[in-house]
Amino acid sequence: MPASTEGSGKEKKNAEAKELFLKIGLEEKTAQNAVANPKVTANLIAVISEAGLQEGCERSVGNLLYSVATKYPNNALIHRPNLLQYITAGKIKSIPQVEAAFSFFSKVGPEPYNSAELETACGVGVEVSHDEIRAAVTAVIDKNKDTLLEQRYRTNVGILLGHVRVLQPWADGKVVKEEMDAQIKELLGEKTAEDEKPLIRKKEKKPRAESKSEELPSSAKDATLSSTAEENDANAKIDPFSIFPAPEDNNSVHTEIFFSDGSIWRPQNSKERLEKHLEITGKKVHTRFPPEPNGYLHIGHAKAMYIDFGLAEDRGGNCYLRYDDTNPEAEKKEYIDHIQEIIKWIGWEPFKITYSSDYFQQLYDLAVELIKRDRAYVDHQTADEIKQYRLNMMDSPWRNRPVSESLKLFDDMRRGLIDEGKATLRMKQDMKNDNKNMGDLIAYRIKFTSHPHVGDKWCIYPSYDYTHCIVDSLENITHSLCSLEFESRRASYYWLLESLDLYLPYVWEYSRLNITHNVMSKRKLNELVTNKHVDGWEDPRLVTLAGLRRRGASPEAIQAFCRGVGITRSDNLIRIELLEHFMRDDLNRNAPRYMVVLKPLKVVITNMDESRVEELEAKPWPEAKDGDRSTQTFKIPFSRVLYIEQSDFRLKDSKDYYGLAPNKSVMLRYAYPIKCTEVIFGEDNETVVELRAEYDSAKSTKPKVIHWVAEPAPGVNPLNVEVRCFDKLFKSENPAELEDWLGDLNPNSRETITTALAVPALKDAPVGSKFQFERLGYFCVDTDSTPDKMVFNRTVTLRDSYTKASGK
Repeated sequence: MPASTEGSGKEKKNAEAKELFLKIGLEEKTAQNAVANPKVTANLIAVISEAGLQEGCERSVGNLLYSVATKYPNNALIHRPNLLQYITAGKIKSIPQVEAAFSFFSKVGPEPYNSAELETACGVGVEVSHDEIRAAVTAVIDKNKDTLLEQRYRTNVGILLGHVRVLQPWADGKVVKEEMDAQIKELLGEKTAEDEKPLIRKKEKKPRAESKSEELPSSAKDATLSSTAEENDANAKIDPFSIFPAPEDNNSVHTEIFFSDGSIWRPQNSKERLEKHLEITGKKVHTRFPPEPNGYLHIGHAKAMYIDFGLAEDRGGNCYLRYDDTNPEAEKKEYIDHIQEIIKWIGWEPFKITYSSDYFQQLYDLAVELIKRDRAYVDHQTADEIKQYRLNMMDSPWRNRPVSESLKLFDDMRRGLIDEGKATLRMKQDMKNDNKNMGDLIAYRIKFTSHPHVGDKWCIYPSYDYTHCIVDSLENITHSLCSLEFESRRASYYWLLESLDLYLPYVWEYSRLNITHNVMSKRKLNELVTNKHVDGWEDPRLVTLAGLRRRGASPEAIQAFCRGVGITRSDNLIRIELLEHFMRDDLNRNAPRYMVVLKPLKVVITNMDESRVEELEAKPWPEAKDGDRSTQTFKIPFSRVLYIEQSDFRLKDSKDYYGLAPNKSVMLRYAYPIKCTEVIFGEDNETVVELRAEYDSAKSTKPKVIHWVAEPAPGVNPLNVEVRCFDKLFKSENPAELEDWLGDLNPNSRETITTALAVPALKDAPVGSKFQFERLGYFCVDTDSTPDKMVFNRTVTLRDSYTKASGK
């Protein structure tokens, strides 16, 4: 098919899709953004079709359909038509109700659910009266009265509205806002001129930074971990975003910049500049998550997403996904696609997806303007010379060349008339400044490299230091949030924006997320992947988000962990066990239980007929007291030949040992007690290869319980599966500090068990399914699984590990 015909066909489909989206009441901009994303387009068309609303509907319903299309949990797609029925019938009619449904279905997954539980979870049929709304607002205002009287109209009303949502989650948001505004006005009276002034906030006292995890005895470490987990669970309930000012408070950027001549500069938005910004944003919070597409995202990026997307969501604002794609040599389409996909998996939805390269023309034009203002110059120093001159705080020989000359040379750079490495454009900052990030940073360099997003249009590319702050300003970002290593760049950030008379966002830095026994540097992660020290970016031993997902971590667990570590400026090294705590806590609630034997030992029941197979009932949710889960069962075969864990048998018994031993009994989970009557040894007369036992069909005794797997039919082997167990990737707590960090890799970080046996109910479990293997831990079906061989990854061990329970 000719390209033009193919293109016109695509344009026609997009136009039809947009027309359909407008029919359901989406705003023009939202409809256009939806069409620009093929996945969203396909999902939304399917949702509209399932709802039977191809001829259109009210805007309120259309917005709910859009939310379902973009956020619905993938593990419960089978239930999506049911949710749409609730929406079209007017039983679910608000975004909070839809969000509650998402949470409900994400926990149910593909399993059947109880309609009454869904309706309770979503507040179906609940009508909140104006009196109830008034009472909730009054309660919140009374509780925060001192803050309101102190801060008056500069109080963050979004936080107060959030408290009302807790009290009345199904109340009409518009009515709540109107009531809140009315009661605040009744309390404070009319706005005064003083109320228009910014709030002077007290500086936070910085806690003492701790860069290392202290060495503690194992018992003390366990106690510390438990305490930390409890504290973090409690802290997660507190609004972590209350530390950030409202957009209208951003006329001062809360920083001082010191120059080498002794002068002090306090950058500040003028009234006119701020008003223009607020008019564009509608006083909404605008943040951005700006990953560089040069690798896969890791757990540190999950924290950054939680802060960037979380603040926007908390304040009812918007968060851009902006690719920081200024270095074409390191960037790949694979990374761009991965970033979008993993952000969606985590549960965030960008307001808009942009690229720094979208602004290359504007950035170039501003660079020309910077030269005209004598704030930039073309330099011919090599990288080594620049480094040496900065070290000695010396000006470049070309620093004071005529403006006209720099303009001509910069144009030559753009047109490819100067060789790579022979010239750069540098900002004329302050070479004598103790802050090296004010030492005439490079704004543009020459690279004859094709760009993955804009192709061959440019042969000069802007630097991060030049691009980041300008694009923040062009996108009217209210809160520019980044990690602490960028704190020293704040001076350069504001210097450049002021030099170009651009709006200045509020900048705030937070501590990086460092995890014990791991490296977080993309350079180091790239080296691990490229040199095959691990099996790609998705290796379950890595703390990349793709690796954690493959290992079995859920988005909810990762988000809970990010809430738990908090938003602070205190450097710390978070123990990997804390991340595992949140993963385990999530799986304990959401993973059904089945039986698997990792290292089998054959047991023959001698007092059972060879041809007999009894079907027993087991419970995937044995601790559930009510609801659907409490009634769910699955079948397990009990036959003459079964298998137990090798570690569940000893030749010599002891008081603290609960497994099987000669002439000792154990209870087979869901089955009967068995007593060991004979031990069969191998040719070496030492290795135990088989046990003979008798079972007690009357269950007259109740010994300790072990798990097991039996032959599903006489002579038919149980389901054989592969199980991969993981340990820490590095032996040291902080391998990044080591010169030979690769030498610290743990050679035993993965154990592959090919002999594991499972109950038949686990056959054909979908990739990504999560289970608790009784007494062994939590496991996830790996992407390497095939119809002939299932592969499971151990996500985390149980709270009390099986090794400990078996006395080893």
